[in-house]
Amino acid sequence: MFAVPGDTPAEVLSAIIADELSIGVVNHKTTGVRVIPVPGAKAGDEVNFGGLLGVAPVMDAQQWSAAKFLARGGRIPAPVTGLRN
Repeated sequence: MFAVPGDTPAEVLSAIIADELSIGVVNHKTTGVRVIPVPGAKAGDEVNFGGLLGVAPVMDAQQWSAAKFLARGGRIPAPVTGLRN
């Protein structure tokens, strides 16, 4: 779980999640990621969500557009062998 500045484009968030999914597919594992956009935060800040969620650093995400990559479409197959975890 990590936080990103609230003005991070949706394409960048989608690319981060797609990268995490591809790691799971390649390693035949079930993986997950929590990316939390925090309005008004900037890289280097810490955000306290309280309770069991705790504290997350605000990470700087690349602002390069992944729109061309995402526009290609397609789907990422589920790691069926991940059921053996």
